[in-house]
Amino acid sequence: MAYRSCRTAEADIGMRYYMCDTDGTGGRIKALAEDFVVDEISSHPPEKEGDYTIARVTCANWETNRLIRMMSRSAGISRERIGFAGTKDKRAVTSQLMSFKCDPETLSRINLKDLEIDVVGRSARPVRIGDLVGNAFRIKVRECDVPMNEAAEICEAVRSELTARGGFPNYFGVQRFGTIRPITHKVGEALVRGSTEEAVRIYLSEPSELEDESVTVVRERLAEGDYSEIIGDMPRNMDFERTLAQYLSENPEDYSGAISSLPSNLQMMFTHAYQSYIFNMMLSERMTRGLPLDMPIDGDTVIPKDADGIPLHENPVKVTRKNIDLAMKQVRTGRAFVAITIFGSDSTFSDGEMGEIEHKVMSSEGIDLEDFLVVGLPNCSSKGSSREILCPIKDLNVKMDEDSYTASFSLPKGNYATCVMREFMKSDMAHF
Repeated sequence: MAYRSCRTAEADIGMRYYMCDTDGTGGRIKALAEDFVVDEISSHPPEKEGDYTIARVTCANWETNRLIRMMSRSAGISRERIGFAGTKDKRAVTSQLMSFKCDPETLSRINLKDLEIDVVGRSARPVRIGDLVGNAFRIKVRECDVPMNEAAEICEAVRSELTARGGFPNYFGVQRFGTIRPITHKVGEALVRGSTEEAVRIYLSEPSELEDESVTVVRERLAEGDYSEIIGDMPRNMDFERTLAQYLSENPEDYSGAISSLPSNLQMMFTHAYQSYIFNMMLSERMTRGLPLDMPIDGDTVIPKDADGIPLHENPVKVTRKNIDLAMKQVRTGRAFVAITIFGSDSTFSDGEMGEIEHKVMSSEGIDLEDFLVVGLPNCSSKGSSREILCPIKDLNVKMDEDSYTASFSLPKGNYATCVMREFMKSDMAHF
């Protein structure tokens, strides 16, 4: 099977192919926050009593880590007392369940712009990462490169093909790496290679032509290493860079300590982003070889799914000549997914041609499995996991307007709406 090659900067983060061979509509998403609406499909209903207040939090233009920090300050509680199921897009209107280890009255202290908090109940346990079934999306595409009648034809062709093929290549999308400054995986790579100083340098000072000139100037000054002189001049959207600079101004050359001063979920994201890059490269190599995404081959791994359609990654099954017919039946009937390893310290290689691909990519990276045990930074270490290679879409519809169109659909948790939209648009990465 042949796949259409990607000619944009997405190829640099491993996203080398599209599922659909149509030309794109072009255009951009997130011109306005309300153009990208995300409603979390939650799996943690509130209970009648307990130490945790459960609330539905709806916000616009909030990066999740910054939102948590500002809510904790306003409420006067530790950020560790706030739980959520998954990070959401910043340039969006998002709605999700969160838990707060405090009484409901404490939440009335929170008064932040473009934020609504609606208490829905109490619970004996917090909302944790992964406590969701999926997300429903409503995404508007503006500034198309083609007339709207042609855009309508493209959209229908893509919708039909994605439906017929059962989904789209399940890449980790651009948000995993940074849309404006895609360096998160580079920081993670430096950490995995044991170069903590290089990881800090990249995060603080590696520039992007898409950032404001004022930010570029600050990054140039950060590259010089005189942190104490620049902290007061850093823009508000450089909160985490400020945290690093503040720490290093007080603890020169303690780069591991600087990384540890960041929120734990951000520390994990660095290594996860590098693992995501490796996964994307392996998925693209599978597509280069024309191997199927919707059916296992000898040596693959398949992952069964639960009643909610969530992959049970803790129960992988290796495909062999003896069980391949059963594995094919399970995948064909939607009871299992073909998966690729997300490599970490406890991972094992597949057999067959997929194993050849895994060895090839890991060898080209020059990384060993034990490198994912990052010394001194347990939050940056990873045992590894797996990820399905074809993501199903539910309720995919497209509505055409006079000068734009809106796609609506839902995805299982952990998957990227931008990877659906790239099939329609085929735009430059910065337009996502």
